[in-house]
Amino acid sequence: MLKLGVLVSGGGTNLQAIIDRIEDSYIKNCAIATVVSSRQGAYALERAKNHNIPSICIARKDYSTVYEYGEALIRHFEQHKVGLIVMAGFLSILGENFVKKYQNRIINIHPSLIPSFCGRGFYGIVPHEKALEYGVKISGATVHFVDVEADAGPIILQKSVEIKDDDDPPTLQKRIMEEAEWDILPRAIKLFSEGRLAVEGRKVRIKNN
Repeated sequence: MLKLGVLVSGGGTNLQAIIDRIEDSYIKNCAIATVVSSRQGAYALERAKNHNIPSICIARKDYSTVYEYGEALIRHFEQHKVGLIVMAGFLSILGENFVKKYQNRIINIHPSLIPSFCGRGFYGIVPHEKALEYGVKISGATVHFVDVEADAGPIILQKSVEIKDDDDPPTLQKRIMEEAEWDILPRAIKLFSEGRLAVEGRKVRIKNN
């Protein structure tokens, strides 16, 4: 049984997508062992509670350095014997100590087709604003392994979403979540749990069953 630790900061729609795909048996032999929020009051904590999943707030502001914050997260995830960490809308920076500890065992969902509209400062609604400002015809979402540099780790899956003439940032954000994020994040977890992801330098090879 692969134990997941899910990092959240907001509403938890991607967390809900994972919960749904575990409950409908699309993702097998996996369980969410703990949900960790970077802030109190995040609705994602309510989603966890509604499904009897242990949850906690471990706030960055309670620690004087990123290193100390990383050590606190490591202690928590080790306590819960977590094998894969999923960043599902997590807005705090993870320190090098944490990333190195869980090398190739942390995945993140980003709301653009990396390497476009990504990196420091590109979170929440910002990637969608920038995509529309630039005038691109497609955007989408990317699941990648987490590296020390923001949004720079090896790419696991991507899915494109067409941009419509009447899109504004909120409508584009909603459609990318529904059509791309909620599809490829559970799919990446499923592939990881089945041992089908091989990291080869910058590339992730998906092995056949």
